[in-house]
Amino acid sequence: MTETTRRDEIAAGLARVEAQIAEACRAAGRHREELTLIAVSKTYPASDVRILAELGITDVGENRDQEASAKARECAGLGLRWHFVGQLQTNKVRSVAGYADVVHSVDRPRLVTALSREALGAGRSITCLVQVALDGDPGRGGARPEDVEALADAVAGAEGLELGGVMAVAPLGEEAGEAFARLREIARSVRKAHPGAGVISAGMSGDMSQAIANGATHLRVGTALLGRRKPFVR
Repeated sequence: MTETTRRDEIAAGLARVEAQIAEACRAAGRHREELTLIAVSKTYPASDVRILAELGITDVGENRDQEASAKARECAGLGLRWHFVGQLQTNKVRSVAGYADVVHSVDRPRLVTALSREALGAGRSITCLVQVALDGDPGRGGARPEDVEALADAVAGAEGLELGGVMAVAPLGEEAGEAFARLREIARSVRKAHPGAGVISAGMSGDMSQAIANGATHLRVGTALLGRRKPFVR
C-alpha cells in the first residue's frame, strides 16, 4: 500500500470516528471539546503515527513498553502526548517513565511507589489514572472499586506524579453503558477528595457512544481509526 493510500485510509477512519463522537455528544448534550481522542497505535508502525499527527491527532496510546518506547523515540519532535494504556509491570516502569506523559493503568500501591521514584529520577511529572476493575476482578487489571479512593490518595501524595482521574475497560459480557455509569460514580467520589482529578478514560472503538453518554473525557480508539490489528510479533 502506498503512503498516500494509507493516509487516505487513516483520514477516512478518523472522519468516521469524529462523526460518531459528534453524534454521541449531541445525544448526550455535550460538547466535542470536552473529549480527548487518544489514537491507540499498538501493532501499527511509526509511519501511521506520523500520519495521525499530520491529521491533527495530538494524543497517542500504546500498551506494550517494547513497542511504545521505540515508537516514542522514532516520533520524537512531533509534539505528541504519549499515553501508556496497558497493564504495567514494575520492571517496565523505568522505561515507561522516560516517555509516557500519562499512565492509565495504575492499579496497586507498589506501582505508585515505582512510578514516583522513576519520575523523580527522570526529572519528569507523570499524570496517573487509577484503573478500576469494574467486574471486581483485579486479575485482569485494575483496582477493586472499594480500593480506588485510597489508591487515588496515594497517587496524589506521591512526588513526581499527578492524579488525573480514573480509567476502566467495560467488562466482557456486560452492557457497556451500565459499567460506565458505575465508573462515573466512582470518578465522582474521587473528585470529592481531589477536585482536579477530572479525567474519565473510558470507551474504545466498540463502546465510544456509551462512554460519552456516561461522562468520559478520554476515548482510547485504535481499530476504528487504523483498521483490524495484525497479531503482535515479538
